[in-house]
Amino acid sequence: MGTWDIGPFDNDTAADFAGDLDEATMEELESMIRRVLKRSADPADYLITPDAERAVAAAALVVAQHPDGVPACSNYGPSESLPELPAELRMLAVGALDRVVDERSEIVELWGEATNGPRWRQGITRLRDVLAPPIPPQEEALFEI
Repeated sequence: MGTWDIGPFDNDTAADFAGDLDEATMEELESMIRRVLKRSADPADYLITPDAERAVAAAALVVAQHPDGVPACSNYGPSESLPELPAELRMLAVGALDRVVDERSEIVELWGEATNGPRWRQGITRLRDVLAPPIPPQEEALFEI
């Protein structure tokens, strides 16, 4: 089937990752998510699509636990509850999401050719913005000191 929509778990690779998480022990979950994010955040390698798909899914799970996040609800996501993930995974998830949309990412090429590619990219941006909100532009000072 491959990919059927733009959501974090709407592809075979991410759905399989969710299944792996459901089969893991509670103690293994954090390290599994960390490993996926770390591998994808590494700027040294060309990011292949399966690694990017897992990274988006893992980042969505981190976002789901952020106070400003939304649940990673999907029929294809993990069905079991996750333990509280450490806040330090947030910046790792930001790095992974940045790599997903980087020019050295295979998935960018694939989504760039798809009609719903812009919507997919917006979804990645929304996930990233929860973890690292953009800095609003600063207005020029009216008075100099």
